Amino acid sequence: MVVVCPSCGGTLAATRLRCSACAIAIEGEFSLPPLLKLSPAQLDFVQVFIKNRGVIRDVERELGVSYPTVRARLDEVVRTLGFQTQDSADEHEAEKQGDENRRKLLDDLKSGRSSIEQTLTHLRQRGGSGGRAVPPEKKDD
Repeated sequence: MVVVCPSCGGTLAATRLRCSACAIAIEGEFSLPPLLKLSPAQLDFVQVFIKNRGVIRDVERELGVSYPTVRARLDEVVRTLGFQTQDSADEHEAEKQGDENRRKLLDDLKSGRSSIEQTLTHLRQRGGSGGRAVPPEKKDD
């Protein structure tokens, strides 16, 4: 089923349903199932995944791909359906924690509870904030 306009790329809406048995037709605007947002390749993956009852090892074997590939395809389907993947939820939580840590360090520095050197040491020990490493200070020899 086509859900994207081939002309402009907009979302197509279902406006008419017809019974193939008695030919009655109903007109209006009908919402389409979320699974129709998936590409044909994603739908094929979902079919294999369901057929194998979500057993990733069996999906790997049937598709001839590795575990990380199965996970990546599943995460792609989950995101396409509008859900957050566990990895992105974990990243969001880590980023939020990093922001809180950064705020606390800056508050401590501003209030005098911590020196610049102590703040830099804390940042280096934590690998910076948001996953970025803070380079060590350059010392003149």
